[in-house]
Amino acid sequence: MGIFGRRRRRGRHAAPERVEAAVEETEVPEEALTTGPFDIVDAPEDAVPRIDLGSVRVPVPDGTQVQVEMDPAAGGVRAVHVVTPQGQVTVSAYAAPRSGGLWDEVGAELTQQLRADGAKVSPGEGEWGFELSALIGDVALRFVGVDGPRWMLRGVIAGPQSQAAEAPRVLREIVRGTVVVRGDAPMPVRTPLPVTLPDAVAQHIAEQQAQQRA
Repeated sequence: MGIFGRRRRRGRHAAPERVEAAVEETEVPEEALTTGPFDIVDAPEDAVPRIDLGSVRVPVPDGTQVQVEMDPAAGGVRAVHVVTPQGQVTVSAYAAPRSGGLWDEVGAELTQQLRADGAKVSPGEGEWGFELSALIGDVALRFVGVDGPRWMLRGVIAGPQSQAAEAPRVLREIVRGTVVVRGDAPMPVRTPLPVTLPDAVAQHIAEQQAQQRA
């Protein structure tokens, strides 16, 4: 698929007697094929507006809003959502094994869990492989996942059933433009990568909480 900066050697079709000489003269050029989502080492230098949440940098398209969900018990951030006309998008990153394949496991578990909760579930295939659609009452859900280098990225959009046809496109656009900052620290597999808020956003929330306490 050409994601995560997987590299492809070029210029390997020279005649056999000329290969050794070509290698001695110059290093074979490499081209990084990146279609997103991106590991930080392959992050594009583009003009896409993103909110920096520490472990993930999530695109914020025009006409959308950022909503922060706090965890009162833990005193931290539970999730950050990008609210679009088609639904609420949440992108989360997790520690994963080098071998990959975590999304297949998580997707299968999620399918069972949703069915146990009474949801109408429809597994399918999409841009990065397995995708999952679910309907709970009038709320339509779409899940996608991507396995990266020692991380897994999961995206979900929740919105009205009337927007279910457009929601997957919006979700994929945001996931495709996301940059993951895994870091080098060892972590147990499936550990959520930490989310931190930009200083301005954190200060605004702190002021709101102080006003509520007053």
